[in-house]
Amino acid sequence: MNKIIFNYLLKNFLKTFFVFVLVFYCFGVILNLFEEIEFFKNIDVNIFTPFILTSVFIPSMIIKILPFIIFLSSMWFMIKIRNNKDLLTLKVYGYSNFKILIILAITSFFLGCLILFFINPITSSMSRYYEKTKSSYSKDIDHLVTFNRNGLWIKEKLKSKQRIISASKPDGFNLIDVQIFHIDKNSNLIEIINSKKTNIKNNLWILENVVIFKPVNGILTKKEFFNYEITSIYNYDKINNLFKNFDTMSFIDLAVNYKQLLNNGYNEQFLNQNLHSMLSMPFFLFLMTGLASILSMNTLKRSDNLKYIVIGLLITVIIFYFKDLSLALGQTNRIPLILSVWAPVIALSFFTLIGVLQINEK
Repeated sequence: MNKIIFNYLLKNFLKTFFVFVLVFYCFGVILNLFEEIEFFKNIDVNIFTPFILTSVFIPSMIIKILPFIIFLSSMWFMIKIRNNKDLLTLKVYGYSNFKILIILAITSFFLGCLILFFINPITSSMSRYYEKTKSSYSKDIDHLVTFNRNGLWIKEKLKSKQRIISASKPDGFNLIDVQIFHIDKNSNLIEIINSKKTNIKNNLWILENVVIFKPVNGILTKKEFFNYEITSIYNYDKINNLFKNFDTMSFIDLAVNYKQLLNNGYNEQFLNQNLHSMLSMPFFLFLMTGLASILSMNTLKRSDNLKYIVIGLLITVIIFYFKDLSLALGQTNRIPLILSVWAPVIALSFFTLIGVLQINEK
């Protein structure tokens, strides 16, 4: 009988969770579809393109708000079984409030692990497809920045020419071994600028140990400068911000290719922060389920349901705000980076523990 009840509890909890995921997915599709239609309104594409892109974009967004979804679905499930008197039946067969909480929380933890190692690689691939497709239609195609195994590459369109920049790797505010090609509208080479080190902290780039080659009557002339300056639409912050978004990389991709990504110039700080943020997700789901269950179990009257749902929503907003604030403090080096990721988990653990100690077993 205990096995039947356990399966009932598990099945209905997961069913509630997936219904909430579906609701948020449909809501996200409706909102994002208008944005995609607006993007493609002056572009000749298949009528289904906005729908396809929307459908592959939303899953990565769902993963980002999973703690919020698991909180609401857990709360809804607990209120439902309390109102249906199923909670009393569970207690008859030896399932205390604490035991039910632990079962649901552990289920959420393993659900988080499943998503992290199996679903996340799929949603990351979908995000890559989304980004690649949108980029191919982007009007900003004249300005591109990319990292690969050969280093950093930048394409920048100027008024009367095009600039292509390569660098072996970033180093703080500097780019190392920079090569700049200026090409005219007819794809003719104007000049090549080589620099051992270039400071890109601001839009006015300062190049050091510069050699400039220019074709004159079919012959490359050479000039050397100790310092040289060029103006670019890109600076350190703008380039760095382009590579803060790791939606196109799964947890497994980041972990396996960590050293390669560092060699390619990715910021170590953001790599570590994203790895730990992903790793913390199962723990977040565990704690959010526990907190939601505690709030629901303390609801003695049906008339209190709405009150506790509102309280729950306020709590999740505060948690997400605190999480973003903590990450921002970590990014600005005001607190240790690893602590910035795990501080919300630690704080949530503390409040959940207090709730468990005061759990209502009636």
